[in-house]
Amino acid sequence: MAVPYPFVAGAVLTAAQMNALSELTINDKTDSYTLAAGDAGEYVVMNKATSSTITVPNNVFTASQIVKIVNKGAGVCTLVAGAGVTVNVNGSLALSQHGGGTLLALSASTFTFFPFGGIGYGVATGGSSASRTVDGVNYTVLTFASDDNLVVSTSGLFDVLLIGGGGGGAGSSSGTSGGGGGAGALVGFASTTTIYLAAGTYAVDVGAGGAGVNSNTVTSAGASYIGSIISACGGGCGGTFEVQTNGQAGGSGGGAFRTTGGQGLSVDETFGNDGGFGTLTFSGTGASGGGGGYATAGGNGVGATGGAGGNGVDVSSWGTSGSTDNVAAGGGGGAFTTGGAAGTGGVAGVTSGAGNNATTAGSGGGGANVNTGGNGAAGKVFVRFKV
Repeated sequence: MAVPYPFVAGAVLTAAQMNALSELTINDKTDSYTLAAGDAGEYVVMNKATSSTITVPNNVFTASQIVKIVNKGAGVCTLVAGAGVTVNVNGSLALSQHGGGTLLALSASTFTFFPFGGIGYGVATGGSSASRTVDGVNYTVLTFASDDNLVVSTSGLFDVLLIGGGGGGAGSSSGTSGGGGGAGALVGFASTTTIYLAAGTYAVDVGAGGAGVNSNTVTSAGASYIGSIISACGGGCGGTFEVQTNGQAGGSGGGAFRTTGGQGLSVDETFGNDGGFGTLTFSGTGASGGGGGYATAGGNGVGATGGAGGNGVDVSSWGTSGSTDNVAAGGGGGAFTTGGAAGTGGVAGVTSGAGNNATTAGSGGGGANVNTGGNGAAGKVFVRFKV
């Protein structure tokens, strides 16, 4: 039922017209659509299984007119400004299924879109920026590979992914081998982690990888932080005879030097895994365990063969990269005969020379035999918001 807007003095409204004030007309659309004057005061509902757009035209609406827009289809519907038009939003113009909002005309060419359901996504800068599409939704993804500032210009929601620094692999100077380093914790991948940030500047600290060790000292991998709001701890260092028989605990635990009770444990199995056991009771020939990775635990040493490093995981589906992006793998254990194999995205242990340095974000260094273990790799921090 059409309602005679605007009302004029002396007009008489029927009961049906009065009822229509609370029963807005629904205009169903099954493909991309440009709004028309008749959509003012009504619902425009997109119902398409694949992506679509609703374009806001110039010089069609007047100030104070509104259009309610809803997407009930499986495909993402994006609100698009036509030529000469500005559409402002505190959040996103990309509407996933069952999303929607109110479009308010401030003039014939300037509009504000108010998303339904409360707070929308914010806007920020920092690190390196890339445009990614995840499950049909367009995001800006900020990557922090070193310490920097996250500058939030528009308050709102942000999805975050943090990787702590990888643990250092261990070696020895007394005729034994050392365990592989554990991976840093990976926070925000098992389930999407979304935080609210007010406008302002937030320090982003990227966790440093732990240095490889032999008989000198145990080193710790650094945690990654966004301000004081969220963090991901570093990985555990591998175990070595001179300094510690145990692998260190961390996001994922370091591989052990000995046979029992010595593998490093994950501080939280949601974000990592334990390291593996070694085959030595005190000293002598043998092999050490692999460091734990995000996807799997570190392997145990068998005889004189080191334990495999735990597998990392490809996080590109989150939007970190346009291609495979393996992170958070454990290092293989050092050994006398055969070094522990590399897990997915990780490095192997060695039987001679210095251990292998980790190469993928948050991964542990490889264990060594009668030498210094490999260095763990620095972590990373990712922040994304819908556009």
